[in-house]
Amino acid sequence: VVESTVAVFLFLYSYAVSSKIEPFYKGGKVQVGDDQEDITSFALSCDDEVQKSSRALLLKQWDWRQANCTRSWRAIHTVPVASMTFDSTSTLLATGGCDGTIKLWDVVKQYCTHNLKGSSGVVHLVQFHPNTDLLQLFSSSLDCGIRIWDLRSSQCVCVLQSHYSAVTSLSFSPDGNAMVSSGRDKICTVWDLKTRKAKRTVPVYEAVEGVVILPGSTDLAEIGVKSKDLHFITAGSKGVLRVWEASTARCVYTQTLPSTLPSASEEDENDNPRSLTYLFHLPASARLATVTAEHNILLYQLPALTTQQQFVGYSDEVLDVKFLGKGDSHIVVATNSCQLKVFELLTNSCQILYGHTDTVLTLDVFKKGSLFASCAKDRSVRVWHMDSDSGQVRCVAQGSGHTNAVGSISCSRMKASFVATGSQDCTVKVWDLPADCSAEGGIHQLTARATEKAHDKDVNSVAVSPNDKLLASGSQDRTAKLWSLTGEGTVSLLGVFRGHRRGVWAVCFSPVDQVLATTSADGTAKLWSLQDFSCLKTFEGHDASVLKVIFVSRGTQLLTSGSDGLVKLWTIKTNECVKTLDAHQDKVWGLHASRKDDKMVTGSADSNITVWSVSSIRQQELSNLLHGKKYLKALGLAISLDQPHTVLTVIKVIQKFPSFFLLFSWIHSESLLRYCVVWNANARNCLNAQAVLQVLLTHLPPEELLQYQGARSHLEGLIPYTERHMQRIGRLLQASMFLNYMCPAAGPAL
Repeated sequence: VVESTVAVFLFLYSYAVSSKIEPFYKGGKVQVGDDQEDITSFALSCDDEVQKSSRALLLKQWDWRQANCTRSWRAIHTVPVASMTFDSTSTLLATGGCDGTIKLWDVVKQYCTHNLKGSSGVVHLVQFHPNTDLLQLFSSSLDCGIRIWDLRSSQCVCVLQSHYSAVTSLSFSPDGNAMVSSGRDKICTVWDLKTRKAKRTVPVYEAVEGVVILPGSTDLAEIGVKSKDLHFITAGSKGVLRVWEASTARCVYTQTLPSTLPSASEEDENDNPRSLTYLFHLPASARLATVTAEHNILLYQLPALTTQQQFVGYSDEVLDVKFLGKGDSHIVVATNSCQLKVFELLTNSCQILYGHTDTVLTLDVFKKGSLFASCAKDRSVRVWHMDSDSGQVRCVAQGSGHTNAVGSISCSRMKASFVATGSQDCTVKVWDLPADCSAEGGIHQLTARATEKAHDKDVNSVAVSPNDKLLASGSQDRTAKLWSLTGEGTVSLLGVFRGHRRGVWAVCFSPVDQVLATTSADGTAKLWSLQDFSCLKTFEGHDASVLKVIFVSRGTQLLTSGSDGLVKLWTIKTNECVKTLDAHQDKVWGLHASRKDDKMVTGSADSNITVWSVSSIRQQELSNLLHGKKYLKALGLAISLDQPHTVLTVIKVIQKFPSFFLLFSWIHSESLLRYCVVWNANARNCLNAQAVLQVLLTHLPPEELLQYQGARSHLEGLIPYTERHMQRIGRLLQASMFLNYMCPAAGPAL
């Protein structure tokens, strides 16, 4: 009874959302926006205090820091507003409408001051001259001209004609006497605003979406600026930033693309996913911001244009997600894309990894967390390495050999020595990694050491056992299979797990027991014996396909995720679902637990990534148990939290109980053995370590102990300190015998 009570409290009972990575940008202008309904235009004032947004025929004024709408009013435009901007004083707001009119608003007194007519069609660009004394507004519409409006007379004083396609952006020189305009006609025009004439037309050979005049007061030699002449930077369909010298119309600098990313050809420029759709300057921090067609926002630091931060606005369907890096500080995500995304959890800043040429389907991470592998529809497998200092990730190895999409991958568990893959070509392959895989240098080419026709249909999942000797595979043919990896250059079949009524989606080995977990499209998860391949338990509760399964709580519980958007936590011993998390609105493809078992991450077809924490909940529970002197429950929880010091504190108390040996749950004997090695090295704690060891050695057969991971090294580490403690106790015993001899003789004298 005591043992059962303790075991129950070893389990996790709840997960709480720690953080989320959600889509926040799907295209269009970039500043700051917040509205649940469709926004047609918005603008952020220069004092960074208020935001105006236009939804249909309504203008709203927001205090965005407090997320409060402070005022709303009718826009007067008869059709939606297409563009808007503030002047440098943040007191005037200009709105350009789809009806060809421009209206100016006094933000302080809150009324319309001007109604400017004469533009043809949608006014998609409005911008104030930076010199507020001039009271000039620039605009552009469908006629591709740039209109200059005198706000004193409310008249258009000039139309600048140069472009033959939509004008996309304007940038003014610091003195306000020059301006550069960009367009999708693949030219930029340098204007003299005093004479209102074009000084030079610069062919840039790409559709340009953004242009910024570089500050003349900064040393920008690193990006080709060698003179004091006017220089500007462009962003467009080629997907790179380029610096141009206005006086010579010469490109003096071109941003270097990642080595794995091919340049866009003339034919595919229009469909280039890396094409830049927006560019703006952040003068206060000397940075540039760009937006890509893939909805990624990148911040570059001048003067070298080094990437400072990158944010992914929209990830599409999340197919897999894994913890990565030291302390699980990052996650790597496979989306419905040929790129991988590595997020830093603290900042949500993202690296985008290029290499695969088709959709990446799944991922796996090696034990130390700095090396991971990916596979894709391009029939290839790649291995990536994260630098522990810089956090930068690079591809270190790649291999190809499958004849169809590679849909599953598993890394070796003990050390980074191989990866196993499963494919829609019905085969599994084992790929050896070079010993110096993570060293600096080129990309190693991988060759499969073993290939096996494993199933009759697609291989949906593969898993390597904790000791690297076994491989499990699950297939659309409704079976899972167990393979031996000990043969030289071969994979040999050991047995078949039969029982699922539909295809098997996932397989996973227990970290502590000789069992395998599987999930299926039949809505169940099953637990199988590796000895006789029989089904031990069936877990039913999902309303649709169960897509992923992992072991948590030191192998005592299962987490499953399904097409129903749910994540369920199961207790293996009782076959009970103890928690259902309404995690997502669509299929949960990604499910992974951290190495410390204190958090998990899920990724879904609803494009959301959620990090779940159990640490804070369980720490509070442990504190309450200790305060309430419920030591038996606290012992189990402290072991599951992997807190040796707390476990030792509890053991010092319960060691006084008569039935001390009944207080252990044997499923955690491996952890206790590991703790004893640490405790035994300290003379103050050695008696407690020896007491626990006595219980373990008395009640567990030697062959079972030796199956624990690292058991031999743990036992070898115990021997020298135990011998030292025995010698110390022997000397103490001799000294105490001398005292017994001396005390009777000393008694009468005393």
